[in-house]
Amino acid sequence: MVPRTRELLHEIVETFIETGEPVASRAIARHRGQGLSAPSIRNIMADLDEEGYLCQPHTSAGRIPTEKAFRSYVQSLTLRRMAVAELERLRSEIGRLETIEQRVEFTSRALMGMTRGVGIAAAIPQASPSLKHIELVSLPDRRVLMVVVTRNHEVRNRVVTLDELVSPDELVSIRNYVNRNFEGWTLEAVRRELTSRLEQASATYDDILRKLTLLYSKGLLDMDSEPEVHAEGASNLLGLDLHLTKEKMRELFRTLEEKKRVLELVDRFLAQPTGELAVHVGLGEMHPSMGELSLIGVPVTLAGGLSAVVAVLGPMRMNYGRAMSAVLHMGEAFLKA
Repeated sequence: MVPRTRELLHEIVETFIETGEPVASRAIARHRGQGLSAPSIRNIMADLDEEGYLCQPHTSAGRIPTEKAFRSYVQSLTLRRMAVAELERLRSEIGRLETIEQRVEFTSRALMGMTRGVGIAAAIPQASPSLKHIELVSLPDRRVLMVVVTRNHEVRNRVVTLDELVSPDELVSIRNYVNRNFEGWTLEAVRRELTSRLEQASATYDDILRKLTLLYSKGLLDMDSEPEVHAEGASNLLGLDLHLTKEKMRELFRTLEEKKRVLELVDRFLAQPTGELAVHVGLGEMHPSMGELSLIGVPVTLAGGLSAVVAVLGPMRMNYGRAMSAVLHMGEAFLKA
């Protein structure tokens, strides 16, 4: 495509994003002032129509950009850098949050506010995360609160009832033993090593190891890690003309409420190199109600090998420059928090 034609195409896309109405050649000619005449613009638009960049809903109407046109437009954008102070503020706010669940929720809400779209954040745990530390708290009636914290900020709590009393001092000794010997190990490796040590005959003469056996049998270090997913701002889609029936709109909202379906949306970004922004225009292959939506996302790899995706879902007519910049910078803040 020659530069003049590409420039005209992107101007048509911007006009459509602004108005939501089919774009006529006369409107583009008036906007451009001197240069191409309305007949010349009409001829170029006819060529773009034949090449699949534009379509004409009615014979007498103007033309609207297709997914192909939006993809060309997106590739032409130069992203603006966020102010260093603002980026540092985001990093600081995320860094103050202790769990990955809190960080995911904050990120999705921040993206919603920055883009007025649907902010999405997801953290997908690795098969066996690395141990940061454990905490053991004595409770009444031989109960113990077991807390496992991993290096990728996952936290799992479990209250168990033991068959025999384990004193608070013994819990402190068990905690120190595990933290001193196994910090930084993957949970899978810790479980293998503890199993080996506890099976040794000498373990029966070591009271700390014997009491550790009680906790281990109750699931200490067993973490059923599930992805943390949060989508915020689905109501922002209500005021958009997505050409959906009420039933299709309800289907769209049900889809965005299902963790599995949101994970399917962001899963496409995980195959990309970390930090590489991507835009998917038109999501009809995911769900019929998403044909006029676009998804912008970036994958990041967090401490401990945790995979995460930061994304924004919005109308095909969204402000791509703003949304792409927001996603890229939130991904950077999430990564470096």
